[in-house]
Amino acid sequence: MDVTAEPLTLLRERTSMKWRTYPGDVLPLFIAEMDYPLAEPVADALYDAVRRSDTGYAAPVNGLGDAFAGFARTRWGWRVDPDQVSSTTDVSVAIVETLRGLILPGDRVVITPPVYPPFFDLVAEAGGRVDPVPLLHGHTGWTLDLDALERAFLGGTRFILLCNPHNPIGHPHGIEDLTALAELAARHGVTVVSDEVHAPLTQPGAAFTPYLTVSPEAAEHGVCLTSASKTWNLAGLKCALIVTASERMRRVVTGLPQEVSWRTSQFGLIAGVAAFRHGQPWLDGVLAALDSNRRLLGALLDAQLPGVGYSPPNAGFLAWLDLRSLGWGDDPAVVALERAKVALSPGPMFGAPGKGFARLNFACSAEVLSEAISRLAAAV
Repeated sequence: MDVTAEPLTLLRERTSMKWRTYPGDVLPLFIAEMDYPLAEPVADALYDAVRRSDTGYAAPVNGLGDAFAGFARTRWGWRVDPDQVSSTTDVSVAIVETLRGLILPGDRVVITPPVYPPFFDLVAEAGGRVDPVPLLHGHTGWTLDLDALERAFLGGTRFILLCNPHNPIGHPHGIEDLTALAELAARHGVTVVSDEVHAPLTQPGAAFTPYLTVSPEAAEHGVCLTSASKTWNLAGLKCALIVTASERMRRVVTGLPQEVSWRTSQFGLIAGVAAFRHGQPWLDGVLAALDSNRRLLGALLDAQLPGVGYSPPNAGFLAWLDLRSLGWGDDPAVVALERAKVALSPGPMFGAPGKGFARLNFACSAEVLSEAISRLAAAV
Protein backbone atom coordinates (compact mmCIF):
# COMPACT_ATOMS: atom_id res chain seq x y z
CA MET A 1 0.00 0.00 0.00
CA ASP A 2 1.10 3.59 -0.61
CA VAL A 3 2.01 5.62 2.47
CA THR A 4 2.69 9.34 2.09
CA ALA A 5 3.69 12.01 4.55
CA GLU A 6 1.04 14.44 5.70
CA PRO A 7 1.28 18.08 4.57
CA LEU A 8 3.04 20.62 6.77
CA THR A 9 -0.23 22.40 7.54
CA LEU A 10 -1.55 19.26 9.23
CA LEU A 11 1.76 18.28 10.80
CA ARG A 12 2.05 21.64 12.55
CA GLU A 13 -1.22 20.86 14.34
CA ARG A 14 0.51 18.01 16.15
CA THR A 15 1.59 18.73 19.73
CA SER A 16 4.51 16.29 20.04
CA MET A 17 8.09 17.36 20.68
CA LYS A 18 8.97 17.42 16.98
CA TRP A 19 6.35 20.10 16.31
CA ARG A 20 6.53 22.12 19.51
CA THR A 21 10.28 22.53 20.11
CA TYR A 22 11.03 25.16 17.44
CA PRO A 23 9.20 28.13 15.89
CA GLY A 24 7.04 27.62 12.81
CA ASP A 25 9.72 28.79 10.38
CA VAL A 26 12.03 25.88 11.32
CA LEU A 27 11.93 22.53 9.51
CA PRO A 28 12.21 19.96 12.34
CA LEU A 29 14.30 17.04 11.09
CA PHE A 30 15.86 16.08 14.41
CA ILE A 31 13.91 13.78 16.74
CA ALA A 32 12.90 10.31 15.52
CA GLU A 33 9.23 10.93 14.78
CA MET A 34 7.78 10.20 11.35
CA ASP A 35 5.45 12.45 9.37
CA TYR A 36 3.22 9.62 8.15
CA PRO A 37 -0.36 9.07 9.36
CA LEU A 38 -1.01 6.21 11.75
CA ALA A 39 -1.49 2.79 10.26
CA GLU A 40 -5.25 2.20 10.00
CA PRO A 41 -5.25 -1.07 12.00
CA VAL A 42 -3.48 0.73 14.83
CA ALA A 43 -5.78 3.74 14.72
CA ASP A 44 -8.85 1.49 14.61
CA ALA A 45 -7.65 -0.49 17.63
CA LEU A 46 -7.16 2.72 19.60
CA TYR A 47 -10.54 4.13 18.55
CA ASP A 48 -12.21 0.88 19.61
CA ALA A 49 -10.48 1.01 23.00
CA VAL A 50 -11.74 4.54 23.61
CA ARG A 51 -15.27 3.62 22.55
CA ARG A 52 -15.37 0.81 25.11
CA SER A 53 -13.62 2.99 27.76
CA ASP A 54 -10.79 0.46 27.86
CA THR A 55 -8.35 2.80 29.60
CA GLY A 56 -7.34 0.85 32.69
CA TYR A 57 -4.15 -0.97 33.58
CA ALA A 58 -2.51 -3.26 31.05
CA ALA A 59 -3.25 -6.91 31.84
CA PRO A 60 -0.30 -9.27 32.46
CA VAL A 61 -1.77 -11.78 29.96
CA ASN A 62 -2.31 -9.61 26.91
CA GLY A 63 -1.36 -11.20 23.58
CA LEU A 64 1.73 -9.06 23.03
CA GLY A 65 4.11 -12.02 23.12
CA ASP A 66 2.04 -13.96 20.60
CA ALA A 67 1.72 -10.93 18.32
CA PHE A 68 5.46 -10.23 18.35
CA ALA A 69 6.30 -13.92 17.90
CA GLY A 70 4.13 -14.06 14.78
CA PHE A 71 5.72 -10.92 13.38
CA ALA A 72 9.26 -12.10 14.12
CA ARG A 73 8.63 -15.48 12.51
CA THR A 74 7.16 -13.90 9.36
CA ARG A 75 9.70 -11.09 9.05
CA TRP A 76 12.96 -12.76 10.10
CA GLY A 77 12.29 -16.48 10.54
CA TRP A 78 12.89 -16.01 14.27
CA ARG A 79 10.95 -18.40 16.50
CA VAL A 80 10.23 -16.45 19.69
CA ASP A 81 8.73 -18.15 22.73
CA PRO A 82 5.81 -15.87 23.71
CA ASP A 83 6.33 -16.90 27.33
CA GLN A 84 9.76 -15.26 27.17
CA VAL A 85 8.31 -11.87 26.19
CA SER A 86 7.46 -9.27 28.82
CA SER A 87 6.70 -5.57 28.58
CA THR A 88 7.46 -2.21 30.14
CA THR A 89 7.13 1.48 29.34
CA ASP A 90 9.69 2.03 26.59
CA VAL A 91 13.04 0.78 25.37
CA SER A 92 14.99 3.29 27.48
CA VAL A 93 13.28 2.03 30.64
CA ALA A 94 13.85 -1.54 29.48
CA ILE A 95 17.57 -0.80 29.12
CA VAL A 96 17.87 0.76 32.57
CA GLU A 97 15.89 -1.92 34.37
CA THR A 98 17.57 -4.81 32.55
CA LEU A 99 21.01 -3.41 33.35
CA ARG A 100 19.96 -2.88 36.97
CA GLY A 101 19.05 -6.55 37.10
CA LEU A 102 22.47 -7.53 35.76
CA ILE A 103 25.19 -5.17 36.98
CA LEU A 104 26.67 -4.10 40.28
CA PRO A 105 27.17 -0.39 40.98
CA GLY A 106 30.22 0.85 39.11
CA ASP A 107 30.37 -2.02 36.61
CA ARG A 108 31.54 -0.98 33.15
CA VAL A 109 29.18 -1.33 30.18
CA VAL A 110 30.45 -1.09 26.61
CA ILE A 111 28.64 1.14 24.14
CA THR A 112 29.76 1.69 20.55
CA PRO A 113 29.76 5.35 19.44
CA PRO A 114 28.56 7.09 17.42
CA VAL A 115 25.43 5.81 19.11
CA TYR A 116 21.98 6.86 20.32
CA PRO A 117 22.75 9.65 22.85
CA PRO A 118 20.61 8.37 25.76
CA PHE A 119 22.84 5.27 25.98
CA PHE A 120 25.40 7.37 27.87
CA ASP A 121 22.85 8.44 30.48
CA LEU A 122 20.96 5.15 30.68
CA VAL A 123 24.09 3.23 31.68
CA ALA A 124 24.76 5.80 34.41
CA GLU A 125 21.12 5.70 35.56
CA ALA A 126 21.43 1.94 35.98
CA GLY A 127 24.51 2.44 38.17
CA GLY A 128 27.12 1.53 35.58
CA ARG A 129 30.04 3.30 33.93
CA VAL A 130 30.26 3.80 30.18
CA ASP A 131 33.14 2.02 28.43
CA PRO A 132 33.12 3.47 24.87
CA VAL A 133 34.41 1.25 22.06
CA PRO A 134 33.77 3.19 18.82
CA LEU A 135 32.68 1.45 15.65
CA LEU A 136 35.15 1.09 12.82
CA HIS A 137 34.40 2.74 9.48
CA GLY A 138 36.32 1.74 6.36
CA HIS A 139 35.92 1.05 2.67
CA THR A 140 33.56 -1.85 3.40
CA GLY A 141 31.35 0.22 5.70
CA TRP A 142 30.72 0.04 9.43
CA THR A 143 31.84 -2.83 11.66
CA LEU A 144 32.23 -3.61 15.33
CA ASP A 145 35.81 -3.17 16.54
CA LEU A 146 36.18 -6.75 17.71
CA ASP A 147 39.81 -6.37 18.81
CA ALA A 148 38.94 -3.36 20.97
CA LEU A 149 35.92 -5.20 22.36
CA GLU A 150 38.10 -8.11 23.39
CA ARG A 151 40.53 -5.72 25.08
CA ALA A 152 37.62 -4.24 27.01
CA PHE A 153 36.43 -7.70 28.03
CA LEU A 154 39.95 -8.73 29.02
CA GLY A 155 40.05 -5.57 31.13
CA GLY A 156 37.06 -6.70 33.14
CA THR A 157 34.04 -5.25 31.32
CA ARG A 158 31.27 -7.84 31.42
CA PHE A 159 28.37 -6.09 29.68
CA ILE A 160 27.71 -4.54 26.29
CA LEU A 161 24.74 -2.44 25.24
CA LEU A 162 24.40 -3.16 21.52
CA CYS A 163 22.40 -1.07 19.05
CA ASN A 164 21.18 -3.22 16.16
CA PRO A 165 20.32 -1.75 13.68
CA HIS A 166 22.72 0.93 14.77
CA ASN A 167 21.44 4.45 15.37
CA PRO A 168 22.49 6.95 13.87
CA ILE A 169 24.08 5.16 10.90
CA GLY A 170 21.18 2.86 10.02
CA HIS A 171 23.42 -0.21 9.93
CA PRO A 172 22.11 -3.69 10.75
CA HIS A 173 25.16 -5.46 12.16
CA GLY A 174 26.22 -8.34 9.93
CA ILE A 175 26.01 -11.98 10.88
CA GLU A 176 29.82 -12.24 10.93
CA ASP A 177 30.19 -9.41 13.45
CA LEU A 178 27.36 -10.69 15.62
CA THR A 179 28.71 -14.25 15.58
CA ALA A 180 32.16 -13.00 16.54
CA LEU A 181 30.66 -10.87 19.32
CA ALA A 182 28.72 -13.87 20.64
CA GLU A 183 31.90 -15.95 20.69
CA LEU A 184 33.78 -13.21 22.56
CA ALA A 185 30.92 -12.78 25.00
CA ALA A 186 30.77 -16.51 25.72
CA ARG A 187 34.54 -16.69 26.16
CA HIS A 188 34.70 -13.80 28.60
CA GLY A 189 31.42 -14.19 30.48
CA VAL A 190 29.83 -11.08 28.93
CA THR A 191 26.10 -10.34 28.78
CA VAL A 192 24.78 -8.67 25.61
CA VAL A 193 21.80 -6.30 25.91
CA SER A 194 20.62 -5.66 22.34
CA ASP A 195 18.41 -2.67 21.48
CA GLU A 196 16.63 -3.77 18.28
CA VAL A 197 13.90 -1.14 18.08
CA HIS A 198 14.73 -0.13 14.48
CA ALA A 199 14.81 -3.72 13.20
CA PRO A 200 11.45 -3.78 11.35
CA LEU A 201 12.63 -0.74 9.36
CA THR A 202 15.42 -2.70 7.66
CA GLN A 203 15.20 -2.14 3.92
CA PRO A 204 14.49 -5.02 1.51
CA GLY A 205 17.84 -6.16 0.18
CA ALA A 206 19.52 -5.61 3.53
CA ALA A 207 19.60 -8.25 6.25
CA PHE A 208 18.70 -7.84 9.90
CA THR A 209 19.83 -10.61 12.24
CA PRO A 210 18.25 -10.79 15.71
CA TYR A 211 21.10 -11.22 18.18
CA LEU A 212 19.40 -14.06 20.03
CA THR A 213 19.34 -16.17 16.84
CA VAL A 214 23.08 -15.99 16.15
CA SER A 215 24.09 -19.04 18.19
CA PRO A 216 23.14 -21.06 21.28
CA GLU A 217 25.70 -18.95 23.17
CA ALA A 218 24.00 -15.71 22.10
CA ALA A 219 20.63 -17.06 23.21
CA GLU A 220 22.13 -18.03 26.56
CA HIS A 221 23.74 -14.67 27.44
CA GLY A 222 21.69 -12.17 25.42
CA VAL A 223 18.47 -10.18 25.86
CA CYS A 224 16.58 -8.26 23.16
CA LEU A 225 14.78 -4.99 23.83
CA THR A 226 12.40 -3.72 21.18
CA SER A 227 9.08 -2.00 20.52
CA ALA A 228 6.58 -1.07 17.81
CA SER A 229 7.29 2.56 18.69
CA LYS A 230 9.83 3.59 16.03
CA THR A 231 8.39 1.51 13.21
CA TRP A 232 4.75 2.55 13.60
CA ASN A 233 5.40 6.00 15.14
CA LEU A 234 3.98 5.11 18.55
CA ALA A 235 6.61 6.52 20.90
CA GLY A 236 4.07 8.50 22.92
CA LEU A 237 1.98 5.41 23.69
CA LYS A 238 4.67 3.72 25.81
CA CYS A 239 5.05 -0.02 25.40
CA ALA A 240 8.30 -1.94 24.93
CA LEU A 241 9.22 -5.62 24.87
CA ILE A 242 11.92 -7.52 26.74
CA VAL A 243 12.65 -10.78 24.90
CA THR A 244 14.80 -13.64 26.18
CA ALA A 245 15.70 -17.07 24.86
CA SER A 246 17.22 -18.89 27.83
CA GLU A 247 16.26 -19.81 31.34
CA ARG A 248 19.20 -17.81 32.66
CA MET A 249 18.03 -14.57 31.09
CA ARG A 250 14.37 -15.31 31.79
CA ARG A 251 15.27 -15.44 35.50
CA VAL A 252 16.94 -12.03 35.22
CA VAL A 253 13.79 -10.52 33.71
CA THR A 254 11.34 -12.22 36.06
CA GLY A 255 13.49 -11.01 38.93
CA LEU A 256 12.95 -7.36 38.02
CA PRO A 257 10.61 -5.32 40.24
CA GLN A 258 6.92 -5.89 39.49
CA GLU A 259 6.53 -2.18 38.70
CA VAL A 260 8.67 -2.62 35.56
CA SER A 261 5.85 -4.47 33.81
CA TRP A 262 3.09 -2.44 35.52
CA ARG A 263 4.44 0.68 33.76
CA THR A 264 3.24 -0.66 30.40
CA SER A 265 0.62 1.66 28.91
CA GLN A 266 -2.71 0.09 28.01
CA PHE A 267 -2.87 2.15 24.80
CA GLY A 268 0.71 1.27 23.94
CA LEU A 269 -0.04 -2.40 24.42
CA ILE A 270 -3.21 -2.27 22.31
CA ALA A 271 -1.42 -0.35 19.55
CA GLY A 272 1.60 -2.67 19.63
CA VAL A 273 -0.49 -5.81 19.29
CA ALA A 274 -2.39 -4.29 16.35
CA ALA A 275 0.84 -3.17 14.69
CA PHE A 276 2.59 -6.53 14.94
CA ARG A 277 -0.53 -8.45 13.87
CA HIS A 278 -1.96 -6.24 11.15
CA GLY A 279 0.56 -3.49 10.35
CA GLN A 280 2.82 -5.18 7.83
CA PRO A 281 1.16 -3.79 4.67
CA TRP A 282 1.51 -0.27 6.10
CA LEU A 283 5.12 -1.01 7.07
CA ASP A 284 5.93 -2.14 3.54
CA GLY A 285 4.50 1.13 2.23
CA VAL A 286 6.61 3.14 4.68
CA LEU A 287 9.74 1.22 3.67
CA ALA A 288 9.08 2.11 0.03
CA ALA A 289 8.67 5.77 0.96
CA LEU A 290 11.86 5.72 3.02
CA ASP A 291 13.77 4.01 0.24
CA SER A 292 12.71 6.76 -2.14
CA ASN A 293 13.74 9.46 0.33
CA ARG A 294 17.13 7.97 1.20
CA ARG A 295 17.94 7.95 -2.52
CA LEU A 296 16.52 11.44 -3.02
CA LEU A 297 18.67 12.72 -0.17
CA GLY A 298 21.77 11.36 -1.88
CA ALA A 299 20.86 13.05 -5.14
CA LEU A 300 20.11 16.36 -3.42
CA LEU A 301 23.42 16.32 -1.57
CA ASP A 302 25.37 15.42 -4.70
CA ALA A 303 23.79 18.33 -6.55
CA GLN A 304 23.81 21.01 -3.86
CA LEU A 305 26.29 19.98 -1.13
CA PRO A 306 28.77 17.66 -2.84
CA GLY A 307 31.29 17.90 -0.01
CA VAL A 308 28.92 16.41 2.54
CA GLY A 309 29.55 12.76 3.36
CA TYR A 310 26.52 10.49 3.31
CA SER A 311 25.88 6.76 2.93
CA PRO A 312 22.23 5.74 2.48
CA PRO A 313 21.22 3.78 5.60
CA ASN A 314 20.03 0.21 5.26
CA ALA A 315 17.59 0.55 8.14
CA GLY A 316 15.55 3.28 9.74
CA PHE A 317 14.90 6.83 8.62
CA LEU A 318 17.94 8.63 10.01
CA ALA A 319 20.82 9.94 7.90
CA TRP A 320 24.29 10.45 9.39
CA LEU A 321 25.79 13.47 7.63
CA ASP A 322 29.50 14.31 7.64
CA LEU A 323 29.44 18.12 7.49
CA ARG A 324 33.10 18.74 8.29
CA SER A 325 33.81 20.06 4.81
CA LEU A 326 31.45 22.99 5.44
CA GLY A 327 33.63 24.45 8.17
CA TRP A 328 30.70 24.64 10.59
CA GLY A 329 32.70 23.42 13.59
CA ASP A 330 32.28 20.48 15.93
CA ASP A 331 28.50 20.95 16.16
CA PRO A 332 27.23 21.92 12.71
CA ALA A 333 23.62 21.49 13.84
CA VAL A 334 23.97 24.84 15.62
CA VAL A 335 24.85 26.57 12.35
CA ALA A 336 22.13 24.69 10.44
CA LEU A 337 19.52 25.96 12.88
CA GLU A 338 20.77 29.53 13.00
CA ARG A 339 21.46 30.08 9.30
CA ALA A 340 19.11 27.64 7.53
CA LYS A 341 16.25 27.19 10.01
CA VAL A 342 16.71 23.42 9.78
CA ALA A 343 16.77 21.50 13.06
CA LEU A 344 19.15 18.51 13.04
CA SER A 345 20.37 16.29 15.86
CA PRO A 346 23.84 17.43 17.01
CA GLY A 347 26.57 14.94 16.14
CA PRO A 348 28.60 15.38 19.35
CA MET A 349 25.65 14.05 21.35
CA PHE A 350 26.38 10.64 19.78
CA GLY A 351 29.88 10.53 21.26
CA ALA A 352 33.34 11.79 20.30
CA PRO A 353 33.16 10.35 16.75
CA GLY A 354 30.17 12.65 16.11
CA LYS A 355 32.16 15.89 16.04
CA GLY A 356 31.48 17.64 12.73
CA PHE A 357 28.45 15.42 12.04
CA ALA A 358 24.68 15.79 12.37
CA ARG A 359 21.74 13.40 12.11
CA LEU A 360 18.85 14.16 9.76
CA ASN A 361 15.39 12.54 9.90
CA PHE A 362 14.12 11.90 6.37
CA ALA A 363 10.76 10.32 7.30
CA CYS A 364 9.01 13.31 5.74
CA SER A 365 7.68 14.37 2.37
CA ALA A 366 10.00 14.77 -0.61
CA GLU A 367 9.06 18.45 -0.64
CA VAL A 368 10.17 19.01 2.97
CA LEU A 369 13.39 17.08 2.39
CA SER A 370 14.18 19.07 -0.75
CA GLU A 371 13.45 22.36 1.02
CA ALA A 372 15.73 21.39 3.92
CA ILE A 373 18.70 20.65 1.67
CA SER A 374 18.10 23.82 -0.33
CA ARG A 375 18.17 25.82 2.91
CA LEU A 376 21.38 24.14 4.06
CA ALA A 377 23.04 24.74 0.70
CA ALA A 378 22.03 28.40 0.74
CA ALA A 379 23.58 28.77 4.20
CA VAL A 380 27.04 27.65 3.09
